[in-house]
Amino acid sequence: MSYVDPRAVRKERGAFFTPEPIASFIARWALREGSDRVLEPSCGEAVFLRAAAARLSELGGGGQESQLVGVDLDAASVDRARRLLEADGTQARLSVGDFFDFLAPAPVQAVIGNPPYIRYQDFRGPSRLKAQRAALAQGVRLTNLASSWAAFTVHATSFLAEGGRLGLVLPAELLSVNYAAEVREYLLRSFTAVRLVLFTQRVFPDVQEEVVLLLAEGFSHHGPGVDHFELVQLANLAALERSSEPSTWRPQRRGDRWTPALASSPAYALLTGGQASTLPAAQPAQARQVPVMTPEGPDATPLFGELSTWGRIALGGVSGANHFFALSPQRAKQEGLRKQDLLPLSPPGSTHLRSLVLDDHALAALGRSGARTLLFSPAGRPSAAGRRYIVAGEATGVHQAYKCRVRSPWWRVPLPEVADLFVTYMNNEAVALCANEARVHHLNSVHGLYLTEEAKGIGAPVLALAASSSVTALSAELVGRSYGGGLLKLEPREAARLAVPALALVRRHREELAAFLPQARRLLAQAQHGQVREQVDAILGLADVVGAQGLEELRSAHHQLATRRRSRAKGPQ
Repeated sequence: MSYVDPRAVRKERGAFFTPEPIASFIARWALREGSDRVLEPSCGEAVFLRAAAARLSELGGGGQESQLVGVDLDAASVDRARRLLEADGTQARLSVGDFFDFLAPAPVQAVIGNPPYIRYQDFRGPSRLKAQRAALAQGVRLTNLASSWAAFTVHATSFLAEGGRLGLVLPAELLSVNYAAEVREYLLRSFTAVRLVLFTQRVFPDVQEEVVLLLAEGFSHHGPGVDHFELVQLANLAALERSSEPSTWRPQRRGDRWTPALASSPAYALLTGGQASTLPAAQPAQARQVPVMTPEGPDATPLFGELSTWGRIALGGVSGANHFFALSPQRAKQEGLRKQDLLPLSPPGSTHLRSLVLDDHALAALGRSGARTLLFSPAGRPSAAGRRYIVAGEATGVHQAYKCRVRSPWWRVPLPEVADLFVTYMNNEAVALCANEARVHHLNSVHGLYLTEEAKGIGAPVLALAASSSVTALSAELVGRSYGGGLLKLEPREAARLAVPALALVRRHREELAAFLPQARRLLAQAQHGQVREQVDAILGLADVVGAQGLEELRSAHHQLATRRRSRAKGPQ
């Protein structure tokens, strides 16, 4: 009999068990009367229903089976849930089945739970279509890029009575990803109060994704909803027991990203033209008077714009088997490979791209250290040694790897054009731009930036340095996604939205930036990122626009978000 790891099975269907303190917190918030009815969709082993039963008992109710309703796709989980509830002396109405097919006996006052999290790549076919139809029935149109939780969240509201409450554990993607814009808009349109609870530290031991507790109340099918939400940021689960004062955030549009609420910065808003601050706190009078434009009269231009104004961003090549295709010079020499078999390559990863410039000298040094600076991808007929290397790869099954087997010939890696700059994809300290002076190819561990003619005239190294400002560092934390391991990830679309100095501003300070470039590279080699940011801020004259206090507040906002992100690498506390 083969052994199947239950954790692997749960992961396949997107199920992650919820810590009891979270379930109890949500149940205590959601249930207000002893007669309340509650539904836990995707109930698993009923951690929320058990917490709900305890809460209803506190309120003097909970004796009716119809008050506690649960459904789950997995029969074994439902069976365990039933036994656990019976052991507690609790009656509940449990069903095995798909939540999107489920019919509740009556509207409920609360829906609480932890929706399954299945990424869009694995959420497809009839299941996805059914989920999309359920969301559309509530007026929410989801794209094929939406993960499972999005439709699940929207569909859950269809079971609520007027004035009902929704308490869910969701991925923090809710705040940031484009596909969740419709969900964000729907929540603010359908509830009279929306509160989010986030944690600085990781609270799920087996989950790398950051989570957020969604607490929405006052449901109505017909609105009018609310134009803002409340945000509570806590250190860990223990902090749930203590009352915390929320901040309030009003997005310009309901569907806009909600990540700016995590660190308010009027100075950042003034420099980028974005939203300034949380409510009810107002901007200082002197900050409101600062123009968003550079002081050049009728020809004024924005100080900062999106990285897409510098050029086009594209993914790197996908080899399908980096261990075979990416080679060090020593390995290529051992295999006897010829120049016709190889292309110069920025080694997989991005550690070497934190120095603003990748030139021939740096590439050679990387090669001598054993880095994989060559790509096996013959443009024409491989050399004799190249053909032997191909045969050796086939002997080990490299040609059967997914990306290899769907291209012909399998050993020729499709590559984008050589990029002008690289934009780092996974980041610990901060996102970095690096000028590709060595004119090498890149794989999908970094993005390529292809400059406009205007930007090329300024120079890639200077642009890379200009993007090292505190504004860009904060922008990366706002537009990117943070993961439980403490890393900041930027997909191409997100990287395109990075706030960078306008080309006119960079051109004005080009000589000063170029003069600072050698020193900046030395400082970065010593991991003195903060010093580089401060000097770039000074060269660009940011304090002249937002004031010293405004600039310090902007840096503090960046520090707050970056520290919060990295702290989750420590695991649950």
